[in-house]
Amino acid sequence: MSKAVAQSTESLANPLPYAATIMVRDTCLCLHVQRAARALARRFDEALRPLDLTNGQFSLLMALNRPEPPPMAPVAELLAMDRTTLTANLKPLERRGLLEILVNPNDRRSRRLRLTEAGRDLLVRALPIWRETHGVVDDLLRHGGPDILRADLRALS
Repeated sequence: MSKAVAQSTESLANPLPYAATIMVRDTCLCLHVQRAARALARRFDEALRPLDLTNGQFSLLMALNRPEPPPMAPVAELLAMDRTTLTANLKPLERRGLLEILVNPNDRRSRRLRLTEAGRDLLVRALPIWRETHGVVDDLLRHGGPDILRADLRALS
């Protein structure tokens, strides 16, 4: 059997050839961004572990470091979370005394999020770890470094 006939027979038997899998593996931006995000998350989780903090918790607490306690919606938007996911992520931090969920005085149906003194103190300890880890990550980036990557990622989000 010739190679062309064998490939044609394979295509009939398997309408989704392995070559398609390889092509998606090598070109899918979503796959590559997800893999990179997971690897970055693991790197920052490991760095922040001595503080009993994950990278997601660090980002959430840092999002609350504002002059005024923000409403939940802008925090959820910044973190690309829906409100239910944000609420679930707030609860362990609230139990640890790192943040407070307050009734919004302007609208009793909505909530504001305030970083506590303990939360602020934890961020003060975490920021140097984040900076050091971020420096290592920045040094790994080629072809224009982190600024181009950040701009490209913002364009996608």
